[in-house]
Amino acid sequence: MVPFAGWDMPVEYSGIVNEHMAVRTKAGLFDVSHMGEIELAGKDALAALQKIATNDVAKLAVGQAQYSALTTPEGTFVDDLIVYRQAGDHYLVVVNAGDIEAKYKWIVEHTRDAGDVAVVNSSSRYALLAVQGPAAKGIVQTLTSVDLGAIRYYWFAHGEVAGVRSIISRTGYTGEDGFEIFVPPQSADKVWTTILEAGADAGIVPVGLGARDTLRLEAGMHLSGQDIDATTTVLEADLEWIVGWKKGEFIGRSALEGQKAAGLRRKLVGFEMTAPGIARHGYAAYAPGGEGIVTSGTQTPFLKKAIGLAYLPIEANAIGSEFEIDIRGRRTPARVVPAKFYKRPRQEKS
Repeated sequence: MVPFAGWDMPVEYSGIVNEHMAVRTKAGLFDVSHMGEIELAGKDALAALQKIATNDVAKLAVGQAQYSALTTPEGTFVDDLIVYRQAGDHYLVVVNAGDIEAKYKWIVEHTRDAGDVAVVNSSSRYALLAVQGPAAKGIVQTLTSVDLGAIRYYWFAHGEVAGVRSIISRTGYTGEDGFEIFVPPQSADKVWTTILEAGADAGIVPVGLGARDTLRLEAGMHLSGQDIDATTTVLEADLEWIVGWKKGEFIGRSALEGQKAAGLRRKLVGFEMTAPGIARHGYAAYAPGGEGIVTSGTQTPFLKKAIGLAYLPIEANAIGSEFEIDIRGRRTPARVVPAKFYKRPRQEKS
């Protein structure tokens, strides 16, 4: 157990490699209740979110979720988040664990002039459990009458899981199919235990922070505060797809438009080591065009490769570009590869 964003969190239960492989081949259960939940409601809730979020929230139907970001006027990250449209004028926003109260206050401050919208920090009302892996759907289906097959990726439904009222969202942070289940905190232990019992024959295991990080990196997913932060823009992070250029003004738009017009000087890329060595967060990178920096790196249990993410000069961004990383004083060769290192087999998407 380690301190993490004000919580005591498990690094591992049965070993990082075992947990990682279970999620890739069977199923894993995560307690991610440290995430923050902020609700916006009122006839101007959409307008408020359109102002503070980069993505076009107007595209959301009721029951649909969307990956987005809160950005500064400079186009850098306050946080990345998921927006859930609960009802016509009611949205649930899930933010990362660090400084939830500060993010709540930031949203309140920047929506004061939006009109009729109430902003509530509802984090204490939700516990959040994630079931991820090829066997996830089959396990959870035994505990709910909701047709999980009818929930598309990045959509959600209301129902009961293990007899507890829940929001069941087909989302996750592992690259696998699965569900994130919002439940009342007082019922979280019951739901957790019931899921483990229901999935025992399928090989489900509880998963800690260690495998959560290796799984998300293998899937090419960003870690807030590490791969993206107040020094990196949405475009530099290779996340232009979450920018709603066709919508109106939002915080950071002008800066991002200017950066796009001028051309990027650096960008986040995926890489794999081409010689023995594991790159870690903060290691210096040396590439044509100048220096860069590693933001995430590990030896992945499933792919059995040393991979990572790094900001490199734009001249070194092409797939196949070679560069070097300073690993404990030794420059070790690496190669740029597609950042989504792992893609789950097509048959596991049902």
